[in-house]
Amino acid sequence: MTRITRDYVECDQNEKAYQKQDAIFIARKRTIANKDKPMRFVKNVGLGIKTPAAAIEGNFVDKKCPFTGNVSIRGRILKGRIISTKMKRTIIVRRDYLHYITKYRRFEKRHTNIAVHCSPAFSVKEGDIVTIGQCRPLSKTVRFNVVAHEPQRVVAGKKSFRTF
Repeated sequence: MTRITRDYVECDQNEKAYQKQDAIFIARKRTIANKDKPMRFVKNVGLGIKTPAAAIEGNFVDKKCPFTGNVSIRGRILKGRIISTKMKRTIIVRRDYLHYITKYRRFEKRHTNIAVHCSPAFSVKEGDIVTIGQCRPLSKTVRFNVVAHEPQRVVAGKKSFRTF
């Protein structure tokens, strides 16, 4: 039951440069014996994270995707709520946490916003819960990548406090 395609299907061409995966040689003419390699590069991230079906069967090219690109997930694994999807392939995730004040022996609510790269394998919208994994710096502010996605169940406000 392999879902990986053996024939080459051209990737979505919506950029100025020709889009192709670095690990796949497109101009291969023949196969030697039965050594049929798949025509789409997909890898297992590890850490108990399943590769989404859209990454295996899709025809997008994203060099910053942890499943089809050249990015490894290492370091922290966090959860948060999406508050903005206005950028191209980048989302803003809000993480709520409690900070203890020893003088008053009480907790205060705090939050932090994290810029996260979102692969086209995930169709996310504001309010969804995502699991993000730390990776190498992808841009000036982006150091995390989406590795799992849970659709929004309960409609809540944009700034409502929720711990995970």
